[in-house]
Amino acid sequence: MRSNGRIRRSALTAGLTAAALVLSTLVAGSARATEPIDDPVVEMPTQSRLGLVLTEYASFPQSFPTPAPTDQRLMRTARINTIMELPDGSGRRAVPDLNGHLYLVEDGVPHVYLDVADTFAPQFFSGRGLGQGFGYVAFHPEFGSNGRFYTIHTEQASLATRAPDYAQANAIFHGVINEWTATDPAADTFAGTRREVLRIGFAGQIHGIQEINFNPTATRGQSDYGLLYLAVGDGGTGVRNTEPQNLGMVHGKLLRIDPQGTDSANGRYGIPADNPFAGRAGALGEIYAVGFRDPHRFSWDPATGRMFLGHIGEHAIEAIYEVRAGDNFGWSEREGAFVFDRTASACDKLLPLPPNDADFGYTYPVAAYDHNPAPGWNCTSDVGVAVAGGFVYRGNEQPALKGKYVFGDLVDGQVLYTEANEMRQGHEMATIHRLALFNAVGDPVRMQDLSGPGAPGNPERVDLRFGTDAAGELYLLAKANGKVWKVTGTREFASGDVGGTKLHKPSGPDSWAPVTPSKWRFDGDEVILAEAGVSRPGPRRPFEYAVVTEGPQWSSVEIKADVRLDTPVEVTNRDVIIVFGWRSDTQFYYAHLSTDNTILPHNGIFKVDNADRQRIDYQWNGRSRGADPAIVDADWHKVRVVHLPATGEIAVYVDGSKDPLMTAKDTTFGSGRVGFGSFDNIGRLRHLTVTGTPA
Repeated sequence: MRSNGRIRRSALTAGLTAAALVLSTLVAGSARATEPIDDPVVEMPTQSRLGLVLTEYASFPQSFPTPAPTDQRLMRTARINTIMELPDGSGRRAVPDLNGHLYLVEDGVPHVYLDVADTFAPQFFSGRGLGQGFGYVAFHPEFGSNGRFYTIHTEQASLATRAPDYAQANAIFHGVINEWTATDPAADTFAGTRREVLRIGFAGQIHGIQEINFNPTATRGQSDYGLLYLAVGDGGTGVRNTEPQNLGMVHGKLLRIDPQGTDSANGRYGIPADNPFAGRAGALGEIYAVGFRDPHRFSWDPATGRMFLGHIGEHAIEAIYEVRAGDNFGWSEREGAFVFDRTASACDKLLPLPPNDADFGYTYPVAAYDHNPAPGWNCTSDVGVAVAGGFVYRGNEQPALKGKYVFGDLVDGQVLYTEANEMRQGHEMATIHRLALFNAVGDPVRMQDLSGPGAPGNPERVDLRFGTDAAGELYLLAKANGKVWKVTGTREFASGDVGGTKLHKPSGPDSWAPVTPSKWRFDGDEVILAEAGVSRPGPRRPFEYAVVTEGPQWSSVEIKADVRLDTPVEVTNRDVIIVFGWRSDTQFYYAHLSTDNTILPHNGIFKVDNADRQRIDYQWNGRSRGADPAIVDADWHKVRVVHLPATGEIAVYVDGSKDPLMTAKDTTFGSGRVGFGSFDNIGRLRHLTVTGTPA
């Protein structure tokens, strides 16, 4: 079966050149007749009730790029890239800092094992490009006995003392792979020898060699054992050319080499005989997979051996790919599962796939999310979205994470997961879930809350990365303040006990206090806002609502009801609201349930505190999207709101989902009344039940 797969993929890739010619004709001609795609991945990541408890594990000292950077995104506390356990049974963990130090961590305390920057001065540089410097380290599976490990670093081409083995035209920096052999593998600092394995020249200062690694699921005697994988980016030039599709270039490829072999062109490594293009005329035998822009991080599922790779997109698509030998992921003819038109204006790059797309043999993502830029976005600028690839959890300490591929967004620090068994080539893309986060004492947090304190530069930029130890337990890293956290537990968001006092179906005008009584009707169990409210003096807040006067004010509370939007479905921004924590007409929370999720005031959790309403939910991306629309039809929908003032947790559920649609943390109002209304539409509520603790 394996050889048949290789033959099939080789046959497909044999037509790459012809396919590229056909595709360029399609893009320039008939495909341009179709409309560009503005929102390629409509679904937002769904919020999970599951959350990670994060405990600080290690903190790293301030380091500085060389030369001094002009891009302030490089000014971080420590540009740490991953954490891994040495394969020698010692329990030591390794952490590379792009600015030049390789640290070993023992019992949470880091010390410098090797100064890569000093070793390669003055050629070494880390002060231009987000991935430049000492990028990664990989330890041979037999490091404990042979002392071998491998590093990536970058050098200025103008200062380099060696010519690259492979290069783009007009290369300005080199990505260099070195093999190091420690005289004593158990020593706390490196002493030994090194040799250069491979040097690649890049024409840009981005998208270099992002990761190198050995397959940890391969065992001695298997063909993959001891082979080194290299994720090589396109140097930032693939947006303008077809080099990632050129089998005669290493750029935009995943490579697989034998660092102990000698049959490569430079004689310093070997070409595995079972590589998909080995021995093929016009193709480089090192190539394992084709068609990458910025293949950022990859890992193997310890249970299945399947390889997953996080791929940073150009125009819109942040993707996770399942990688197999000989796969072609399409860049720069494709971005994700869309035609990428290099000839179009910056705003019109993505087009639908052509009818004959199967003829090209491209492999598409198993999970993806898009950039969702703000309205009026300058299409030539960076939105600030980039995937950070992760790991399938197969550890034992967190059973709730079993089988989940945990990854995230390296800019805003969202931590995400998919189910590994849903990520299959050729199938529907897996659902992406957003994990809640808690600090070590159980308080809900964002990654910015953990990574921002002490961070130079923008405290909202996390620079998130992931790592694992030998037992498969997960770690999160932030360049922002140079800290590492271990996942030490899981818990569910807003799962605390609200109390046992119950108020059931308050009805009739005597149980409710509307802002404008004439706009309301009470029909049996139904509470009906029959006429839209109008703006009132004071802070910007919902125009019309009614609070329940029957029963107590509530501290911890759970609100259950059915709601219906009576404004016609043709109105895209229609809404109803659930009020809670109400203290006065200018102090309360409300959950806004809307058909629209594209503007700041809609479909979120808000606070009014003697000032214009403020959005507080975690789902708003800060630009253009919130949680998926809560209600898009004219039917009744079940809504549940949980508020736990002690921790500030707020969760909003729709139609019986076990996972919340929206979540927030805020401790401003510790108690208050509940209610129902709308910002400026009409709707109704029935079957209201309030359960909680009287204030």
